[in-house]
Amino acid sequence: MQNPDFSNPQNARLGVLGGSGLYNIDELNNVQELTIKTPFGDPSDQLRLGNLGGMEVVFLARHGRHHTYTPTDIPYRANIWAMKSLGVRWILSPSAVGSLKEQIRPLDIVVPDQFIDRTHQRPVTFFTEGAVAHVTMADPFCPTLSRILAEEGERLMPEGRQLHRGGTYLAMEGPAFSTRAESNLYRSWGCAVIGMTNHTEARLAREAEIAYSSLSMATDYDCWHEKEDNVSVNMVLENLRANAALASKIVASTAQKLASLRPSSPAHQALRTGLMTAKEMVPSETRTKLDLLTNQYWGKFKN
Repeated sequence: MQNPDFSNPQNARLGVLGGSGLYNIDELNNVQELTIKTPFGDPSDQLRLGNLGGMEVVFLARHGRHHTYTPTDIPYRANIWAMKSLGVRWILSPSAVGSLKEQIRPLDIVVPDQFIDRTHQRPVTFFTEGAVAHVTMADPFCPTLSRILAEEGERLMPEGRQLHRGGTYLAMEGPAFSTRAESNLYRSWGCAVIGMTNHTEARLAREAEIAYSSLSMATDYDCWHEKEDNVSVNMVLENLRANAALASKIVASTAQKLASLRPSSPAHQALRTGLMTAKEMVPSETRTKLDLLTNQYWGKFKN
């Protein structure tokens, strides 16, 4: 497969990282299944390249199509590197979350604008082994991409369900659900939803200069709500099935809008001021692994 010049936004692709319950997008046309090898290991599954809403889209089930990766074990770096290698410039992340606010009811959707990270067992940077980068994460979600996603979501929401713009996503390690004390602590911090994957992806996407936005689909009230049942796998799965079809519609509609707009984002130049180590000081093996991300600043690496 000969790739076009992905540095041209008109050729760039949209990435979709499907979460629990969303292992495929049926509307994806002319699909190719791609096996991508990365310097950071194998991605969660084959990547599916096709057309959606008039735009080339790369879909990947973050947990694998048979849900075989825990949130901790997902090969996040390989997933994002693979997306970047296929010319992805924007990522939409439909994800299951628990609600930490009364007004965010199960089956509602949140397009968050902030994170708090409580994970502690994952690599969250590409820049190690002799190379250091510090990218800005003050606004971790692309505001333009999130606005478009929210607009399309509001237009497609069924009666009785609501899309909420903004809110803080609490990222926990998992795979167990929260204790009641933890859930109430996160509520006291003002968090809107709780999930296990998006923060890690957003950090790495920023280093890869990919705009990132989340479609956070509430399946439950975590365990803080005294009048609701504690979260269980059965509860989550039932609501995931109800959310999956709507998420696919919102993603398809957003893809159609992006096909014409192809918006720019501060994320697209995140490394311009983030690279700290002089390229001459970076070991050759590390330069090789990072070349996809750094070649526009350090030049194409020839070992």
